[in-house]
Amino acid sequence: MRWQGQKIADDDGAALLPMKGLVRSVRTPDFEGVTFHEVAAKSALNRVPEQSNMPFRWTVNPTRGCLHRCVYCLSPETLVLMADGRHKPIGEIQVGDRVVGTELRGRYRYFVATDVSAAWRTRKRAQRITLADGTELVASRDHRFLTEHGWKFVAQEPGEVSQRPHLTVNNRLMGFGLGGALSGYMPPQQSLEYRRGYLCGMIRGDGMLVDRTYTRESTGKPYRVTIFRLALADSEALIRSHEFLAAEGVSTTFRPFTTKTEKRAAMTGIFTATRGGYQRIKEVIRWPETLSEDWCKGFLSGIFDAEGSLSGSALRVSNKDDEILWHLESALGVLGIPFVREPVAPKGVTTIRITGGRASYRRFFQLTDPPITRKLTLLGKAVKTFSDLRVQSVEDLGSDQDMVDITTGTGDFIANGVISHNCFARKTHEYLDLDSGKDFDTQIVVKTNIAEVLRAEVNKPSWKREHVALGTNTDPYQRAEGRYQLMPGIIRALAESGTPFSILTKGPLLKRDLPLLVEAAQHVPVSVAVSLAMTDPQLQQKVEPGTPDPRARLNLIKAITNAGLECNVLAMPILPWLTDSTAALDQLHASLAEAGANWVSTGALHLRPGAREWFMQWLAAEYPELVPKYRRIYRSAKGRFSTYVSAEYRQWLGKRAAEARRRHGFERRSDVTWRERVSPEKPLDSPGWDASQSELPGLELTPTGQPALF
Repeated sequence: MRWQGQKIADDDGAALLPMKGLVRSVRTPDFEGVTFHEVAAKSALNRVPEQSNMPFRWTVNPTRGCLHRCVYCLSPETLVLMADGRHKPIGEIQVGDRVVGTELRGRYRYFVATDVSAAWRTRKRAQRITLADGTELVASRDHRFLTEHGWKFVAQEPGEVSQRPHLTVNNRLMGFGLGGALSGYMPPQQSLEYRRGYLCGMIRGDGMLVDRTYTRESTGKPYRVTIFRLALADSEALIRSHEFLAAEGVSTTFRPFTTKTEKRAAMTGIFTATRGGYQRIKEVIRWPETLSEDWCKGFLSGIFDAEGSLSGSALRVSNKDDEILWHLESALGVLGIPFVREPVAPKGVTTIRITGGRASYRRFFQLTDPPITRKLTLLGKAVKTFSDLRVQSVEDLGSDQDMVDITTGTGDFIANGVISHNCFARKTHEYLDLDSGKDFDTQIVVKTNIAEVLRAEVNKPSWKREHVALGTNTDPYQRAEGRYQLMPGIIRALAESGTPFSILTKGPLLKRDLPLLVEAAQHVPVSVAVSLAMTDPQLQQKVEPGTPDPRARLNLIKAITNAGLECNVLAMPILPWLTDSTAALDQLHASLAEAGANWVSTGALHLRPGAREWFMQWLAAEYPELVPKYRRIYRSAKGRFSTYVSAEYRQWLGKRAAEARRRHGFERRSDVTWRERVSPEKPLDSPGWDASQSELPGLELTPTGQPALF
């Protein structure tokens, strides 16, 4: 099917040129700027033309278009809320980190934990967004934040004709904000003063120090008992206290204190019974003459671990001791954290309550760093915006700055206390006849009924249960799958009809369907392949800046094999003189073997007209010395630029790749593998199929001219 010209006109967002089978066109705040054309497909199975040299006869493609590529968006100093309740600068976020995202449940959005599957860096023109509560964000124009009216870009692009939704003064962002500038969120250093402040708060709040003289009843002689004990249900605070005491020269031992019951958690304690240790602890927790900032941060951390709580929408610390309460209020005053003292309770307990809502709570945790994770988390709580997060200004800073973006499983994350979108941008697919920019970015065709149609087709008496390949055109686990969830129905239809199938992806979203794939594999041959051709993250950022990080794809491979499924890797395309060295291939195969991959298939880069021009322009800018070499090995017999490398290079690469496979244990096996399942007549390594000429390793280009690997 060709989609050329089938798009919404720029001057009339509701007018749609004729599209066969169109049911409706949908725009949603979760995908600002994107129109989903939901079509009623008449067929789901696509027969692959014989001249394409594909090693399979049938494919299923639930969507036309792709949203895989990220737009780099935020300043590296931007604070991201982690799943454990702490903040980390986005520039320090790594693949596999757990952060806080959001999830819609009915009418309301809730905070949930989500994995970081990719992270990128670049330089972009910087904009500063200032909110009424003092929160500031530095982002690119293309970044999006959630407002009371849905997702909005930071600003229009210069000269842009169409009006994409963007921030304007008095738009209200969603979240809790920072309540001030980033300078007020400096985490503590574990200095001597911080350590002593923490121990003072923890031990005075929850410890026991005894030094008494008793008389033995049997002899009437005195004896002295000296003991220190700190017993907690949370190991994080107990370990920190043990380590901080050790740094002060006090050795403590761990031992069980209470056992678990239906109403009480088990507790472990740290103990010392030496008089020297007792005296040293008394010295360490002595009230200081002056309250330094580091001591205050440590004290607040310790007293919160000992006596504090975050329940419902209130952060409190309670105690009876007037001296502790005075120092608590004084320390909060030093750090500028607002609070109120509540009336004394009937049992004589006084509560100090932090005010200012979630922005104040997050700042308290960032400044003091309490180690007990369960007291910090927002997970499971509804998103409620009480802070004044109105946009006061959006200022062009007039220069390019380093920018960072991450991709998460929920499609969003919390940046400087507001809900921030994973930004995906344009990616071209030359073989779809979509233009290299706006058409593909804004017009996504979705076959919403594909599972039902496929089920009818594979249950026909004429269907011969031939192998079906998914992911050969567009990735079936791109971000749109998170919205439409078409793959579970497709998998069930194939498995229940007895149809073997394979999936090729680079999207970590496949992890969602692993239980379903494991179940399907009990009934039909199922194989999964991941596309990964390089492990050098710096080169990967240059060559394919919009695809998941190699580490994310290695983690995906591990998840697949840990689930008991085979996972094969398409190391395509290999780039001459960039990723084809013995060292590069050895590193690639070693990483894949460690991740548990079952087989690796390699193929050289091919350069179709259209993609070729952009790639050569990129190559000339990044590696000008390689341009004449590429022209030599991509020269046809008639002296023209060929799509494919020379036969000599293909043979040379095949031999080098085979050696790397042997070194890392990728041996041919007697049992049926994914390579044979693809097609009994043309397994991937057969002479009848040339990997370098297939559609699978196609090179695509971003609108900026940078190549991105399919």
